[in-house]
Amino acid sequence: MIVVRNCFVAKAGNASKLAALFKEAAAIAQIPKYRVLTDLTGDFNRVVLEYEAENVGEFEARMKDYATNQAFRDKMKGYTDLYITGSREILQIA
Repeated sequence: MIVVRNCFVAKAGNASKLAALFKEAAAIAQIPKYRVLTDLTGDFNRVVLEYEAENVGEFEARMKDYATNQAFRDKMKGYTDLYITGSREILQIA
């Protein structure tokens, strides 16, 4: 089992918009066991979309689905305007 963590630092005033967008997009993409997290410490305006996958193969299949899922793509259109930087972590559950 792995955890995929997509971490973003939103532009000032956009963290709540980005968090809401991620919740809506995750529901459209039917991502199981996802959660959207926002900062209490660390970088200001940090928003994290985190979910579990069985393995890297499932993660890769999800990435392919995102590229072809038109409803998901429509929802995410323009999301890059809401953040300054982002990164992805893929962690194995021990």
